[in-house]
Amino acid sequence: MKYHVDGDLVSADEASVSVRDRGFRYGDAAFETLRSYNRSIFEWDAHEARLRRTAEQLGFADAVPNDLRERVRATLAANDCDEAYVRLSVTRGAGAGRLTPPPDIDPTVVIIVEELPRGGLSGESVWDGPATVQTVKTRAVPDAAVPSDAKTHNYLNGILARLELQRAANEEYRADEALLRDDEGHLMEGATSNVFFVDDGTLKTPSTDGPLLDGITRSVVLDLAADEEFPVETGRYTTTDVREADEAFLTNTTWELRPIARADGVAVGGGPVTRLLARLFDERVERRQYE
Repeated sequence: MKYHVDGDLVSADEASVSVRDRGFRYGDAAFETLRSYNRSIFEWDAHEARLRRTAEQLGFADAVPNDLRERVRATLAANDCDEAYVRLSVTRGAGAGRLTPPPDIDPTVVIIVEELPRGGLSGESVWDGPATVQTVKTRAVPDAAVPSDAKTHNYLNGILARLELQRAANEEYRADEALLRDDEGHLMEGATSNVFFVDDGTLKTPSTDGPLLDGITRSVVLDLAADEEFPVETGRYTTTDVREADEAFLTNTTWELRPIARADGVAVGGGPVTRLLARLFDERVERRQYE
């Protein structure tokens, strides 16, 4: 594999950043996870806009290069990769060993890709089966501490949540995703996903008024539901609402839509709304990326 590092394509074995890089030292970096279908990035404009918003919140918006899309295309081409996971990172760059950011910014830009199956109507899921989710003690980081709509390299709360799942796992039970709550106990999101559930025919998902990241796939699903004139509600919910739902699923760029089989040991499962939205999502990918 070849990765794109600071404007150059280099082999994966040779790809590196400085040990003084602030993305490594402090998590002082913005990133996006993207999905390439047929060597074209799905929802590029939305991903780029969110990356730039994050960089602006971190104070280095001007450091984001204008040729990012061309760099992604070059990385896909160099690896002969049509269907891929793409990880795009922009850090503030290497600096002195002080917490206060330096006034001069020399950003580090890294793009890596990994092959995935084809998407769309003829595609296959990257996940092996429906998800098992578990509520964890780790809470979502409040907006007053770190803006929830900033997608940064600091994912410690997600890591701690996944560690809780590891500690709880045994031969008979292993959860795929953690459900995070805010300080008041309201459901927010998964460690790397957004959560949807269906209650009496209404599609529900936590509101972005709380400390959660508005996922790109989340937005696509809400658009699809609006096109079909589904009853949709965003609000404040609990993990009990997921356990008692008629159906539930997770979304993120890599998983797309993944049904929830069990939540905190309670059977939930997908259903007609989940299946319809998954088909509509595949149809959108097929139409935009393959036709």
